[in-house]
Amino acid sequence: MRRHYLVAYDVADDKRRTAVFNIMMGHGDHVQYSVFLCQLNDVELERLKGRLRKVLNQRDDQAILLNLGPAGSELTQRLECIGRGYTPAPRVTVF
Repeated sequence: MRRHYLVAYDVADDKRRTAVFNIMMGHGDHVQYSVFLCQLNDVELERLKGRLRKVLNQRDDQAILLNLGPAGSELTQRLECIGRGYTPAPRVTVF
């Protein structure tokens, strides 16, 4: 089952921050500087966490993964925006 995740990170070093950004670009939608919305199944989530653990400095950096519920549910009903609203990126299948 796919679930929505909000992933936010705070990385002290520019090189590590770029590496985390590149990892995240392959897993979700970039919605703010260090914030991504992802739809992941259990295997994808574990792979993502493993890749982040390899890059992050456990003492200086932080990544937060927040489970927002099933991907089939309407995310916009659980998300409140102040200012410019959130518009989901169209999903396309790449073959």
